[in-house]
Amino acid sequence: MRGMKPKACLVVGMGRGLGLSVARRFGQEGYRLGLIARSAASLENYAGALELDGCAVQTFPADVARTPQLISAIREAEKALGSIEVLVYNAYAAQGRRASELSREALEQTLQVNLYGALLAAQLVIPGMLSRRQGTLLFTGDGLALNPQPDQAALSIGKAALRALVGALSKELYHEGIHAATVTIAGPIRRNTPFDPDLIAEKFWELHTQPPGRWKTEVVYQG
Repeated sequence: MRGMKPKACLVVGMGRGLGLSVARRFGQEGYRLGLIARSAASLENYAGALELDGCAVQTFPADVARTPQLISAIREAEKALGSIEVLVYNAYAAQGRRASELSREALEQTLQVNLYGALLAAQLVIPGMLSRRQGTLLFTGDGLALNPQPDQAALSIGKAALRALVGALSKELYHEGIHAATVTIAGPIRRNTPFDPDLIAEKFWELHTQPPGRWKTEVVYQG
């Protein structure tokens, strides 16, 4: 309809790998992009690359681990972009320790990004989605949620908790017209391999475009 703004996709935890590929995939479909990451300089580089591909981009620097910064960035994104049609939560934090060596403080630091930030980001955009009875919440999962590894105990715990969160959101919001799903990536992301981020980004787009009644809560990507 004439005069309507293009839909908006907000990527939280922007990076040069999967984050950039997912943003580009949605941007190429005409979505206005909002990018959140800690480094303002990196965000400007990502925005420049996406703009060369014809994408409309705005950036919102914030440390996802700092709740006030994340709240402020998402609020600013909503003001600039309008209601968020798609949230992509791509942030993660790792702590290379075994469970027997992992302190509560170290685990909490990773959960702040791997779980609490995801929950908060979803909670902030859900009201707008509920008002339209439409929206998609997408989360970057990890094969560690299915097959935890001893030297990545914190990330294994965080991704397992994230997977449970997505399942709970999916069941809660399904009848409200909101699709919550995760792409669980069971391997290392590397370009020019079966785990190329451009290939994985396609799974995010496929989840978003699934018709109601055929929504999946999870895609396990195995290359």
